[in-house]
Amino acid sequence: METVRKIAIPLSAIVIFFIFWEWLVWVNQWPNYKMASPSDLWPAFWKFKGLFLSYGWDTLWRTVAGLLIAIIVGTGFGMVMGLSKLMREALYPLLVGFNAIPKATLVPVIALMFVGADDMNTVMMAFLISFFPIAVSVSIGLSTLEPEYRDILKSLGASRFTIFIKIALPKTLPEFFGALKVAVTLAFIGTNLVEIIEPHGKGLGFLFDSGKISADYPLMFAVLIALAFLGILLYYIVVVLEKIFAGWAERAET
Repeated sequence: METVRKIAIPLSAIVIFFIFWEWLVWVNQWPNYKMASPSDLWPAFWKFKGLFLSYGWDTLWRTVAGLLIAIIVGTGFGMVMGLSKLMREALYPLLVGFNAIPKATLVPVIALMFVGADDMNTVMMAFLISFFPIAVSVSIGLSTLEPEYRDILKSLGASRFTIFIKIALPKTLPEFFGALKVAVTLAFIGTNLVEIIEPHGKGLGFLFDSGKISADYPLMFAVLIALAFLGILLYYIVVVLEKIFAGWAERAET
């Protein structure tokens, strides 16, 4: 029953959203070149179904690749900063300053540095835009480890590695998965920035740009819905992983 409820509530919210969207377009009598309605989207999906499957896969695998690199690098930076106050004070300003740079301005820079390496450029942007929250969450989780836990384990003869595996690492998991949920959506933003700003014939961002050039607004909105679907899919994959590895941290509802 609980599983049915968790599925039914989000689906109901999505259906209500589409009904409201359809009603808003109908009541304002907006033509589809001004605002496409949900009923305009299915013909666009069907007409370009082959491109949606092909380009959707291109966007998905590059986003996942960038996200995996962000997890590895972000976790590494977070561990260094979380376990060393000196490194935390040294690296935090650099990470904050880099994160403050609008990532759209980096797209042409990366494209010029690695001319023709379209897949790598896209993966790199997905990584650059998504690793910051992961690094910060791991760093906070490790740096706020209660000293009494460390002292008790040390008094029992535990090594630093044992303390890290038994106490520090599990403690960071709730923060890590919380940041990963944010990083998933950011990775998609990074992927599509490259696909739209530096189009190279692949990805849903390129398909969106094609719809813009040809003034095919139903296609543009269909691409946005496809991106939202992929984002939701990856988000719930993270939710499942969180329940497997950090389900103990979830508070029971009263």
